[in-house]
Amino acid sequence: MSFIIRRIMFYLVAFLVAATINFLLPRLMPGNPIDIMFANAGNTMPPEAKKALAETFGFVERPLIEEYFIYLKSVFSWDFGVSIKKYPLTVMDVLMQALPWTLFLAGTSVILAFCIGSLLGIYAAWKRGGGFDSIISPSALAVQSVPALVIGILTLYLFGLVLEVLPTSYAYDPSLDPGFSWAYISSVFYHSLMPIGTLAFVSIGGYLITMRNNMIGQLGEEHVVMGHAKGLTDKRVRYNYAARNALLPSMTAFALSLGSVMGGSLIIEIVFNYPGLGNILFQGIIARDYPLIQGQLIIMTLAMLTANLLIDFIYIFLDPRLRKA
Repeated sequence: MSFIIRRIMFYLVAFLVAATINFLLPRLMPGNPIDIMFANAGNTMPPEAKKALAETFGFVERPLIEEYFIYLKSVFSWDFGVSIKKYPLTVMDVLMQALPWTLFLAGTSVILAFCIGSLLGIYAAWKRGGGFDSIISPSALAVQSVPALVIGILTLYLFGLVLEVLPTSYAYDPSLDPGFSWAYISSVFYHSLMPIGTLAFVSIGGYLITMRNNMIGQLGEEHVVMGHAKGLTDKRVRYNYAARNALLPSMTAFALSLGSVMGGSLIIEIVFNYPGLGNILFQGIIARDYPLIQGQLIIMTLAMLTANLLIDFIYIFLDPRLRKA
């Protein structure tokens, strides 16, 4: 119990530090949303309207420390105010509209990449030095080194423009009304094939290499040798004895990936014009939408810290040595 309390307190402090950085970062950026709106309006907006805009969106002159405490209150009350880019929608309304798309897109791709990469890594380690390992491991390293932007553009060009077999943008056919109909669900699935496939493809290599290296380290351990000595099948030794312990370090990367899901996949969502949190964050940065940026980053921070806390508990469940300690 003391371990759990210590970890929770640690992550609470980490959250406060991250929230403070989140408060400072937008204010260190050049320009502000009111100036940008005023400049975009050209000569159509009178100068006195600038002050009214500032008061409407809460950008009034006040000491920084006062702004900070107002900001902390908004964080703990979960009220981030009105979005400037999507006015009159509130920040939470904007983020909640984009959240399901990000959970579907990034969440599905992370789970697929983890499962496929881990299984391939386990088999590559078990057959290390063989033909399969000699091909799959260098290929994983090569794919891992290619930026997601490059893979996304190549995928878009090949399947969307050259072959014309997959849609090039958005999350579903705009002519359809959202609902639980087969036409709408199939359209969502059809439009997600390229972004999900791209995200999963660029992530598989990391999980594969990590799992392969962890697995090789486990194959020489005494409990694996004992499993062979007992006459157990290769499949049982491979998965029940070696892979279970080799999985622990990979779970950390998996938890971090799940935590980052809340931020969306900025590059891929922009390339495929997917209406997720990453795309919303990009639009907020361009418009200097401080409330939207802060709300998005707070959610990302909270998701990442929660994922790390959960992985601490999962470690205890998976490793009996940690439970005894």
